[in-house]
Amino acid sequence: MSTPGIVVAGLRKRYGGTLALDGLSFTVRPGVVTGLVGPNGAGKSTAMRVILGLDAVDEGTALIGGTPYRSLRRPLSHVGSLLDAAALHPARSGRGHLLWLAHAQGLAARRVDQVIEQVGLAPAARRKAGGYSLGMRQRLGIAAALLGDPPIIMLDEPFNGMDPDGIVWMRGFLRSSAAQGRAVLVSSHLMGEMQDTADHLVVVGRGRAIADAGMADLLSAASRNRVAVRTTAAAHAARVLAHAGASVAASGRDTLAVSGLAAERIVALLTRSAVPFSEVSAHRATLEDVYLELTGGAAEFRAAPPAEVSR
Repeated sequence: MSTPGIVVAGLRKRYGGTLALDGLSFTVRPGVVTGLVGPNGAGKSTAMRVILGLDAVDEGTALIGGTPYRSLRRPLSHVGSLLDAAALHPARSGRGHLLWLAHAQGLAARRVDQVIEQVGLAPAARRKAGGYSLGMRQRLGIAAALLGDPPIIMLDEPFNGMDPDGIVWMRGFLRSSAAQGRAVLVSSHLMGEMQDTADHLVVVGRGRAIADAGMADLLSAASRNRVAVRTTAAAHAARVLAHAGASVAASGRDTLAVSGLAAERIVALLTRSAVPFSEVSAHRATLEDVYLELTGGAAEFRAAPPAEVSR
C-alpha cells in the first residue's frame, strides 16, 4: 500500500570529506505546507535533490507516495518540483517550454494553457523565456510543476525574485494547494513568509533535523511565557519582580524581559510598589527568533558583529 506524501528516512550523503546529510529524517504530509529551513550548507538542497532522484545517497531512503522517484512512471503526475528557475531554454517561449515538457510526459496541450492561466503568465506566454524576470521564471517553473496535477509539490526558494504582488500570490498558492489535499514542501530563507505560510517546520543543521514540529508549537515554545516590561525605573522594577519569584533580564534600554509571572501579576506588583511603567506585554516569538535560537551552532559561516558607530 502506497504512503501519501514524502517520507525521508536516515539519509546520509558524503561529498569527499564533507558530510552533507547525517541521518536526516522527516515526513511531508498531505494537506500540510511543510517548511524546510536551515543555514547555507545545512543540507536542504541536497535533501531535495535526493528526493527527486538527482543525487544518490550512501544510506537511507526517500519515498514519494511510498515509491522512489526513479521508479515512478510519468513522475510529473506524482510530484511537481521547482529547484532552479533558470533551468529552461532561453530561446523557447514560456508556452513552448511547457509544451515540450508536456509532450515528454504524454500530457495534453490544453493542460499547458490551464497552468499558464493559473500562474498568471498568459500575457507573456509567447515571449521568449530568456527575457523573463526572475519572478516570471519562478511562475513558469511552478506552471511546469503543476502540469501533471500532482498530489505532491516541492519548491526551493519560490519567493526569490517575486515582487510584493507575487509574494502574496505565492503565499496563497501554497496554502490553497495544501487545502486541496496536496503535500507541499517548500524551502526558503525568508522567515516572515515561512511563518505566514507553513503549518509545519523542519529545521536542518549540519545534515540533521534539529527541529521537526508544528509552527504554532515552535513559536509557543520559543515565547516561554515571557513578558516585556518598559520602565524608566528598571533597577527598581527588577528588584520588585525578582522578589516575587520572577526571572528578570535587561533586554534593551529601559526594557526588561520577565519570565515566571503572568502579565496581570506584573502590573499589580509594579503598581503596588509605585514603579512607573509604560508597557507590559506578552512576548511573542517570531520564526526568526526560533530559527536563530535553533541554528546558532549550525551556521557554516558567521560574520563578526558590526562595530558600534561613534556619534
